[in-house]
Amino acid sequence: MTAKFPITLTGFNQLQEEIRVLKTVDRPAIIQAIAEARDHGDLSENAEYHAARERQSFIEGRLSELEDKLSRVDVIDPAKMTGNIIKFGATVEVIDADTEHEHVYQIVGEYESNFEKGKLAFTAPLSRALIGKTVGDTVEVHTPKGAKAYEVVKVGYK
Repeated sequence: MTAKFPITLTGFNQLQEEIRVLKTVDRPAIIQAIAEARDHGDLSENAEYHAARERQSFIEGRLSELEDKLSRVDVIDPAKMTGNIIKFGATVEVIDADTEHEHVYQIVGEYESNFEKGKLAFTAPLSRALIGKTVGDTVEVHTPKGAKAYEVVKVGYK
């Protein structure tokens, strides 16, 4: 039995879109590029052909990987969730106790995390510290640069 992993509805839709683009845009384009490269003659010394075949291999591998992930997801729609307790899918506003800077993070699945966009994997240290907390709670997270403290100021689901 394969393990399921949580993903937000947005992350699920992004996976489906990437698969759609690979199948309907990238795959046909690389098939055309291979056909054109074959027309150039001797395949043993044809750099265009070998580059196209390498790209095709990448596309097929990525498709296989994405379809495997898609078959094992547990889709959670944060828009259907409510409450003040932080759980998967929550959008959380915190204040860094040292710098007083506010940060907004959404707790998401591992495959959709993107720190620059404020999307933290539920397995990330800060996410693990935040889950189960509520507004007014303070969490301490151990980072490579030392311990950091954050105060939860807002919890929402969207």
